[in-house]
Amino acid sequence: MTTAATRSLHQLADGSRATVARVVSASPEIDAVALRRLGELGFLPGEPVQVLRRGPGGREPLAVLVGETMFALRLLEAQCIEVEAVEPAGSGAPARAR
Repeated sequence: MTTAATRSLHQLADGSRATVARVVSASPEIDAVALRRLGELGFLPGEPVQVLRRGPGGREPLAVLVGETMFALRLLEAQCIEVEAVEPAGSGAPARAR
């Protein structure tokens, strides 16, 4: 289950950037082997990730950039990856004057 600070990777809009928080089983169809595979592909806590685009109809597969490598993920796999959104450059609190 996701917390207020995290969301599932599939919930991000195209072009959104985030940081992997954790990989969890989102469905009985996802077993330990599938979770280990996601980790081996680079979906590890702290890794930067970006949703590039979605397949026909805006669903699957999702083209995702993790680190510097692009992968196509099924929706079920993307639902297993919990992420923390990254603020776009230039947004957030204004810089303090010194």
